[in-house]
Amino acid sequence: MNFYHEKNIMLKRLYFLGLFLICGNLLAAKDLIITDFVAGDGKTDVSDAIQRVIDTNPNRTIYFPDGTYLIGKPLVTPADPARSVSLKLADFAVIKAAANWRSPEAMIRLGGSHPAAVIKQVGSNYSFSGGVIDGSGIANGIAIESGRETAIRFTSIKHTPIGITIKRGSGGGSSDADIYNVNIYGTGKRDSIGVLVQGHDNTLTNMRIAKVHIGVKLDASGNCLRNIHPLYGSTPGVSEEESLTACAFLDSHGSNVYDYCYSDQFASGFVTTCYSANIYSNCYCVWYSNYGGREMAFRAEKKFNSTITDCRVTFRKDTRNILLQVREPGGKGQIIRPRFLESRTENRDFQPYLQGNVLPL
Repeated sequence: MNFYHEKNIMLKRLYFLGLFLICGNLLAAKDLIITDFVAGDGKTDVSDAIQRVIDTNPNRTIYFPDGTYLIGKPLVTPADPARSVSLKLADFAVIKAAANWRSPEAMIRLGGSHPAAVIKQVGSNYSFSGGVIDGSGIANGIAIESGRETAIRFTSIKHTPIGITIKRGSGGGSSDADIYNVNIYGTGKRDSIGVLVQGHDNTLTNMRIAKVHIGVKLDASGNCLRNIHPLYGSTPGVSEEESLTACAFLDSHGSNVYDYCYSDQFASGFVTTCYSANIYSNCYCVWYSNYGGREMAFRAEKKFNSTITDCRVTFRKDTRNILLQVREPGGKGQIIRPRFLESRTENRDFQPYLQGNVLPL
């Protein structure tokens, strides 16, 4: 009796396992598999073939299995919700710029055709997710050029002069993009930027950015940055004078929010070149070497009008150290509960803005 009972249980388990596998295959079949159309061998330029798949399959998810997909020109997706597609890569799928790359545009141009700023229509929520973008040291990575719900997620972007560009949105300049869980490794050259933000109202979350001269450059407002960690890294031969122009966060527009953002080894951590106020909460600056001989946490090229709360700055003792440098006095900014060693700072620009005391490290 027990034998038949156990046999029936086993048969039921096999039945449900088979049903699960069939359903899984049906779900997977909804994605277009790009290797049904192109080879992922890293030898053949497949940009035209991939573009045809994008152009002729609206409202589909196009899946790239593990492999290397060589492209000699940008891949362009539509922003029009009736035409949009999502690109989804396996973890070890690589879209790589060919050696003959000549375009100034990014390798992936999300919303680069049929611009739209629609959020009420099905199809507006297209995305790029997974895999690796390899710029081969010559091509920019991904650009968001139109749309209002565009997402880039779980992606690694390597060897690009500019990792991600969020262009000015087609909806009054608002881009409304979401970038999260993305790693960027640049070229280390003077023009290397991790993220360039030209549109308003974007959210960047959980990013690691290395081998760049500027980590994040913001030329727009209304953006929120959370847990963004740029790490400075230059190519051999960069002078100390040139290294002093590197910064983790360069903000030319203001009215942005920084939460737990972390400048690592940049000569300047957070720089503003405008009068508008930013909000900095729980932000960090750290240096592990004295390359360049100067460490500056915050710099205001105009009046200082921002609010800095609970920052932590760990200056070295063998460098010239500045918590805050202000070009024009008289701003209405505030520094609340900072943690740093006053004995290691060479100027006192921060004192008019200090609320309360400096806290110990």
